[in-house]
Amino acid sequence: QVQLVESGGGVVQPGDSLRLSCTVSGRTFSNNAMGWFRQAPGKEREFVASIAWSSFPTYYASSVKGRFTISRDNAKNTLYLEMNSLKPEDTAVYSCAASNRPLSHDQLYEYDDWGQGTQVTVSS
Repeated sequence: QVQLVESGGGVVQPGDSLRLSCTVSGRTFSNNAMGWFRQAPGKEREFVASIAWSSFPTYYASSVKGRFTISRDNAKNTLYLEMNSLKPEDTAVYSCAASNRPLSHDQLYEYDDWGQGTQVTVSS
């Protein structure tokens, strides 16, 4: 059974940081690209960041570039998203996604398995 389980979300103030984790089981991890997406209330799911199987290259949405960092630990089957300088507009449910390809970008169709998501709320 394929499982992608996110953790690390919460309620923070503007300017704070959070680190999300996504642990993968039941499928290959080290040979495949991974991504983070988010969905705010009333909006469509949008791309946040992706990382190739080897940790390079990485891709970021323009809205998070310079503030967020995606990384992975293939030995632990775990994906991370370090989020700094958080803004209220970053509020969303963040989901990780696994691709069957070694390299994927920002399109939903490139990803085959999805987690349930973790809520991130940025509010003063």
